[in-house]
Amino acid sequence: MTIAFQNWLLDKSSNEAWSKQLLSYARAAIAHGSWPAGTKLPSIRGLALQLQVSKFTVAELYEKLAAESLVVSRPGSGVYVAKVQPVAMLSEANAGQSALSGDVALMRQTLQRDNAVMKPGAGWLTPEWLPGNAIKQAMREVARQPQSLSDYGPAQGNVLLRRYLSERLAQLNIQAEPQQLLLTSSATHALDLCLRLYLKPGDAVLVDDPGFYNFFAVLRLHHLTILPLPRQQDGPDLTALAALLTEHQPKAYLTNSVLSNPVGTCVSPQKAFAVLELLHQHQCLLLEDDIYADFEQQPAIRYASLTGLARGIYLGSLSKTISADLRVGYIAASPTQIASLTDLKLITGSSTSQSVERVVYQVLTGGAYRRHLEQLRKRLQEAMQQVIPQLRKRGIMLWHQPDAGYLLWLKLPSGVSANALTAMLERQHIILAPGGHFSLQPDADSFMRVNVTQCLNPKLWAALDTALSMIAVTQQPKQKLQLPRSQVGDR
Repeated sequence: MTIAFQNWLLDKSSNEAWSKQLLSYARAAIAHGSWPAGTKLPSIRGLALQLQVSKFTVAELYEKLAAESLVVSRPGSGVYVAKVQPVAMLSEANAGQSALSGDVALMRQTLQRDNAVMKPGAGWLTPEWLPGNAIKQAMREVARQPQSLSDYGPAQGNVLLRRYLSERLAQLNIQAEPQQLLLTSSATHALDLCLRLYLKPGDAVLVDDPGFYNFFAVLRLHHLTILPLPRQQDGPDLTALAALLTEHQPKAYLTNSVLSNPVGTCVSPQKAFAVLELLHQHQCLLLEDDIYADFEQQPAIRYASLTGLARGIYLGSLSKTISADLRVGYIAASPTQIASLTDLKLITGSSTSQSVERVVYQVLTGGAYRRHLEQLRKRLQEAMQQVIPQLRKRGIMLWHQPDAGYLLWLKLPSGVSANALTAMLERQHIILAPGGHFSLQPDADSFMRVNVTQCLNPKLWAALDTALSMIAVTQQPKQKLQLPRSQVGDR
């Protein structure tokens, strides 16, 4: 059977290119089954004559369909609709088949590409909050530059971006020359390299509790012993820190020092000095993750700004305020440490994408980034002002009110289970982030994290009200049945 196009006409008055019109039509025909698998497409010459377009246009169409695994070319025979199901149409593998499924369950849910799903539990900003136009302009600028778009990048990453980051860190009172910086594909990649180099299975690691759920997942992946360190509003609990250091002799302490995920707190100067002294006494490596730096209204204290890079390793990222897709992370450390981490980066994944790094550098230096940050901070404050009263109206209280950022750590009303609430709202296509992902404490199920930028849809509040009402009904004590006195006597 050969497919015919005679019932479909190109709209030659449209601004859309003919090749795009053809591609859209072909994709839809295959997806809906009107072009069955195994059937033959017209020859390039025949279809070009039929549609009165160039042979190049048809050849380009077939190449794109083949690249998407929608068609297969058989030399000497022709082009056929693929018999196998296209990769783009395949459902994802069953998450339950993975031993790591529990660690990434929340991430899998929030990565769904369904516009009908609301995601208050997501940990990042959606595209409308990010500098899309500046990214497109930067990509055009990079494409015009003479450097190759298809070659490997430098081992430590783009030198111009490293120089920019060196100057940026200096504004935070962190002295790091470009040679003391290593670019990575993300902050998680940076952390993975550090754990590979400095720790071995079984080593104990302190981590904030509540803390970023992926910290727990990465530590478990490396078979490290997790020591939850209670997080207070001004930093870690010093009494608990001293006890854990003495009893377990951990090799490292992993922390968000600024706008900590999920609680949104910053370490105070007094507590920061005390933490550094305790870590120094016990020879415990500090891994300071500072991926929320650009959300700050006013710079807060960082451990690295107090001691430099002599006592720890500083990790950062640019994906939170620029793009979740064009990901760039980095490590700042001593020259000796950076040399070893660079070798490990090359062994485990070669160099990072210099094209991505060049685009990010263009965004940072293109003139619009500073305005973007100013507007973003203002919009986030407005979102906080809208969302917080709505939460309080429903008896949901803030554990801490952050000075900046977009994450809130919330205490649910008495008797409300975060897991139960999550399950109820998931049926309404709303994804929450229950506290058990972020804390190993016994009361974790009475907390949850929300992203205020994902809480601006009125439908969320209506669904939340319904769920809380249903939970309240189930909590009402059952009244004993009161029988009439005559019936009581008959018993």
